Amino acid sequence: MKAAIIDRYGPPEQLHIEQVAKPTINDSQLLVQVVATAVTAADVRIRAAKFPKGFGAIARLAFGIRGPRAKILGSTYSGVVVAAGKSVPEFSVGDEVCGMTGVKMGTYAEFVTVNNVKSIAKKPANVSHTHAAGMLFGGTAALYFLRDKLNIKQGETILINGASGAVGTNAVQLAKLFGATITGVTTQGNAALVKELGATEIIDYTKQDIAAIGKKFDVLLDTEGNISPEAAKPLLTRNGRAGLMVASLGEMIRMRGPVKSGTATEKREDIEYLLSLMKDGKLKAVIDSEYTIDHIVEAHRHVDSGRKVGSCIVTLR
Repeated sequence: MKAAIIDRYGPPEQLHIEQVAKPTINDSQLLVQVVATAVTAADVRIRAAKFPKGFGAIARLAFGIRGPRAKILGSTYSGVVVAAGKSVPEFSVGDEVCGMTGVKMGTYAEFVTVNNVKSIAKKPANVSHTHAAGMLFGGTAALYFLRDKLNIKQGETILINGASGAVGTNAVQLAKLFGATITGVTTQGNAALVKELGATEIIDYTKQDIAAIGKKFDVLLDTEGNISPEAAKPLLTRNGRAGLMVASLGEMIRMRGPVKSGTATEKREDIEYLLSLMKDGKLKAVIDSEYTIDHIVEAHRHVDSGRKVGSCIVTLR
């Protein structure tokens, strides 16, 4: 099968296409033919070994010292089940599915072995593979922070920093569904999109300093990693809460009380919930661009540029 391989950490050019053996499965696994995957912020950080400050040594021990142990990156997929172990009766050959592989990675390939069937769900027929793959990373992260970590409530105000990214575009839509009033931080060029998704006010970070806007919010979600715990607290109301999704080791140690961080979960019930919203037209994946697997280097270059809006998709069929 065709796959994008990486041997050493570094720039996008470290990725290259090879023909590798098609995986086989055991009784508790699924084999999925990948139709679409996404180049996520997590993929790019691992490829470049650009881990949050303080986590470099820990991350290299976990992922690999000089290069990723998982030679095939990619953690989201949408595709078709082509083989199913007898201990996984809820899925059958031919099912259209989507899911996440976590630190196992492996989705930059024509086929992926699914070990954790708790992180896979059947895809609705009216949701395309491209849009399913585009929703997964940002959607599950946004849902975890807004609903589970920050317990956002109807009628609350929220500031979303990085409102036009993969997480941010999902967070804006989910916050609107949860009944919040949304202020999105982005550039003027993306203001119309973020307002269309549900924001009522836009802060252009190239022209305004968030710390100097003179407003307080019930909830703050930072998807970019450029708001410190100390900077977050003055932006919160008396009972406000902040979620910092990309925090350094030092920041995590300093976090107290209303400022929180964490790692999003990848649960089937969350994926099914998000897919049901997509099926009903209440949530959409914002797709920035699509590349074929042969152009995986260009896809990573684009994400590295910082100009991505929503998700960057890689197709394999």
